[in-house]
Amino acid sequence: MFIFEAKRIFVVIFGAFLNALSLNFFLIGANVYASGFTGAAQLVSSVFNDFIGIGISTGILLAVFNIPVAILGWFKVGKGFTVYSIISVMFTSVFLELLPVLEISEDIILNAVFGGVIAGTGVGLTLKVGASTGGMDIVAMVLSRMKDRPIGTYFLMLNAIIIALAGILYQPENALYTLLTLYVTTRVIDAIHTRHEKVTAMIITHKADELQKEIHKTMVRGITILPAKGAYTKADKHMMYLVVTRYELYDLERIINEVDPNAFTNIVQTTGIFGFFRRD
Repeated sequence: MFIFEAKRIFVVIFGAFLNALSLNFFLIGANVYASGFTGAAQLVSSVFNDFIGIGISTGILLAVFNIPVAILGWFKVGKGFTVYSIISVMFTSVFLELLPVLEISEDIILNAVFGGVIAGTGVGLTLKVGASTGGMDIVAMVLSRMKDRPIGTYFLMLNAIIIALAGILYQPENALYTLLTLYVTTRVIDAIHTRHEKVTAMIITHKADELQKEIHKTMVRGITILPAKGAYTKADKHMMYLVVTRYELYDLERIINEVDPNAFTNIVQTTGIFGFFRRD
């Protein structure tokens, strides 16, 4: 248990470092914007600096934007999930302050692509261990539960505002380069971890009862247990069928490794559910 939690915290901090690296070394100098609250903080920082003459760093704005979101997440999403999100935001803000803002390349396309790749790696690794980078992740989850719409809808709305403002306030090309960064970021996240809100897990195991008890200690999810038989060994087994959110995948993997390391697990994307699915 301790090793899994230590690994999760380390990955969250490393992901925060990559996010800060992508901003300070590639995106900020090129006036290309990241996705979600990070991009919003970056855009507001640019506006304050370029149009008002007030220098406010992206790191400070990111932390300020996430204060009300953290309170919302604490009561509406879950304390454990919110704590890891706070750690991610806090370390991102710290790294943004510590790392210098550099312009490694004058080619805006290279900045957009490499900034997107590094940011996508940071977010993807964070999601992979069952945490988030805070901000829009928490807002989108709350809105998705209230309105029963896909989380991606709310990501798209916020990012569309960022892209539009980048084109209006600066050059129209900046909006296109921002769109390129968002596309690259999303593709990298998809390669590392699913961007779908829900996934279906099918677990073939000899220890269905033990797994069921441990899963229900951590998450409240319905599980269907079906009889199964190995084609070659003819051994009697069980298949456990359950749907979880992407944020619960890390805990599910931990439980399976602890209870039955020899279990065979297949994770597939779930595009929709009819019927009851617990949302709180």
